[in-house]
Amino acid sequence: MSFSDLFDSGFKKRNEDHFASIVRVAMSDGVITDKERAFLDRLATRLSISDLDYKKILEDYNTHPINAPHSYDQRLERLYDLARMVWADDIEGPNQHWLLEKLCVGIGFHSKNVKYIADKALALAYDKVDLDDFKDGIKSMNE
Repeated sequence: MSFSDLFDSGFKKRNEDHFASIVRVAMSDGVITDKERAFLDRLATRLSISDLDYKKILEDYNTHPINAPHSYDQRLERLYDLARMVWADDIEGPNQHWLLEKLCVGIGFHSKNVKYIADKALALAYDKVDLDDFKDGIKSMNE
């Protein structure tokens, strides 16, 4: 049995959809920069996205649904990846912020809170905090 056989097709599909969501952020300005490409390469490896699937997703990232993670911690991990991708652009702009807000709703955050969550996530990404500090920072908003 190969390593990839350990994961069911649902797990693989969720990873591909998550990866496609991040590609969507990278493509929001119409270009994938070298920094974004490096981030996507690392993320593809982490999510076990094959080279063939990577290329397919780049070509048709809009056909993948945004699947909400079930747990709050998984939502925060996806938000962490998405916020870092927005900052990888080195461009602050309303289009990227709007897209991050939209993706926040897609990964399961309530639409009433997404502006505040996106603002906090981008501030934490700007500060280059690690995942644990990112989670703590977002969770502290609820206290």
